[in-house]
Amino acid sequence: MRILLVEDERKVASFIARALRENTYAVDVAETGRKALELGADVPYDAILLDVRLPDLSGIEVCRELRQQGIEVPVLMLTARGLVEQRVEGLDAGADDYLTKPFVLAELLARVRALVRRGFHSGNARLSYADLILDRHRRRATRDKETIPLTSREFALLELLLLRAPELITRSEIVEHVWDCHFDSETNLVEVYINRLRQKIDQDRSVKLIHTIRGVGYRLGTPGS
Repeated sequence: MRILLVEDERKVASFIARALRENTYAVDVAETGRKALELGADVPYDAILLDVRLPDLSGIEVCRELRQQGIEVPVLMLTARGLVEQRVEGLDAGADDYLTKPFVLAELLARVRALVRRGFHSGNARLSYADLILDRHRRRATRDKETIPLTSREFALLELLLLRAPELITRSEIVEHVWDCHFDSETNLVEVYINRLRQKIDQDRSVKLIHTIRGVGYRLGTPGS
């Protein structure tokens, strides 16, 4: 899952982004409202964390503009404590929720989880293909009822493969959805993580689910599907 964090205070942005990445999310950071609008229009985010006070456009203006463009990604507005009018204006602009500063990190993460759940399409909280099941709420994967331990990045990669199964996913699409905009395209991390998933999901099983389409990308599906 990929999140856009819009925050102009670099220390705050770094702190929040690090916490989100440690909890399986790919995070892009925008320091201005205009950059947020640019990224929001180009990238299919699962949620946007949007500070109200920005150096150019306000977060409220950004949220309103995103909604006018038909972008329905869930938005969590970060507001100053005590400014009720600011929170009301943000909700009226199309925000889904708000959190007042300063906040406890655990609450922020809980709000983000709730926000992402709202963005799930009906029936997509539990993804499955053949005997492979991914519970996105409980963050648990099983194959033939056997629990598969996954790291946060492995979980995000498997989630994307299942969302698109049995379609082909290009390497660039995987980078875009599982990593953030600072990903070094010269590395072989995608291949490394695909191999890790194969070892956990397909090893010692007669039916292999993860397939490589040489020079193009990968797909999750049964042979011939």
